[in-house]
Amino acid sequence: MGLFQKLFGLSPSPSKKNDGFFQTLTAYSPQFTSWSGYLYESALVRSSIDARARHISKLKIDIEGAAKPKLRTRFSQAPNEWQTWGQFLYRTSTILDMQNTTFIVPVFGAFGEVTGYFPVLPSRCEIIDYEGEPWLRYTFNNGQVASVELALCGIMTKFQYSDDFFGENNSALTDTMNLMTLHSQSIREAVKNSNTFRFMAQVNNFTKSDDLKKERERFNRENFQGEGGGLLLFPNTYQNVQQINANSFTTDAEQMKLIQTNVFNYFGVNEDILQNKAYGDAWQAFYEGAIEPFAIQFSDVMTKVIYTANERSNGNMIMLTANRLQYMSTTEKLDVSSQLSDRGILNRDDVRDIWNLPPIPNGEGQAYIIRGEYKNANDVNDDGGDGDAD
Repeated sequence: MGLFQKLFGLSPSPSKKNDGFFQTLTAYSPQFTSWSGYLYESALVRSSIDARARHISKLKIDIEGAAKPKLRTRFSQAPNEWQTWGQFLYRTSTILDMQNTTFIVPVFGAFGEVTGYFPVLPSRCEIIDYEGEPWLRYTFNNGQVASVELALCGIMTKFQYSDDFFGENNSALTDTMNLMTLHSQSIREAVKNSNTFRFMAQVNNFTKSDDLKKERERFNRENFQGEGGGLLLFPNTYQNVQQINANSFTTDAEQMKLIQTNVFNYFGVNEDILQNKAYGDAWQAFYEGAIEPFAIQFSDVMTKVIYTANERSNGNMIMLTANRLQYMSTTEKLDVSSQLSDRGILNRDDVRDIWNLPPIPNGEGQAYIIRGEYKNANDVNDDGGDGDAD
């Protein structure tokens, strides 16, 4: 059984006759179509998308509440039978940056129960109306079509404006991509022209075009082929011999920096993030601007898809979290560890986690410690003495 059958083969589906498109506020025929742009073929864009996806893949999945214990047990290990949580989050982030819309569909078991979730990349998605309920109808590049209830699927979006359900495409980046392409082409042409010598000359005593053609062929054959060795010898039939200097245009450093900045601004990264130089406050800013919004949206979407309204009201939820303290400098880690552990805010395992160390066995690291000179303010008299009477 293939992946398509695992995802959609056992899922309930509407009959071929449906009630048309699900009517929305902004479009009677709501549909998503994957953009045919060449963003991922650019090294800079791919690196920018990869930088976000790599950090997002390190987020930790936390499941709150006791509802759906079987699914909870499966989720504690992996989101589905083919991916780890890191792979799942990496691909979800990559699809979201590339298409500005990510579809997360349920994986059904042998008896129709949901056993996991998987991010899919359809070439087209439409919202159809079947018996008064919205369904998502996916069309993939290989021509396969499948339908799943909208309530069972998660949709994550970016740049959502004109459609009630789907995000915009990345056509806003087209001009920048064209400039990057022209920049690469100009470098290639400049390298080619640097190894090319061109001359022009006036040739006398030739009146027919055929004679000129034969003379050009003879000149090339005797000077550039065989034993000519590239040594140019001009007979007296040539006059006004001049070398043609081709001046190739290449993008200067300032212009290229502007192109890079456009890409960085679009995907919310910078050069330090791409080259793994960011830590401390710089990484904290990147987390809050690029990683945390993804974590919040993913948590909200998956919580709504997995749990009913009653289960959510009872505290059941899916959350993505990260230990941001791990990205501090060594000095900052040491300061936080000492200041928060001796005040009983962090236990020993929390401190070890900051330093990427495993927890202490047998749960001994869960104990909290506090410095002896600290006292409860309510236990101190106005004169600074102890509140207990002798």
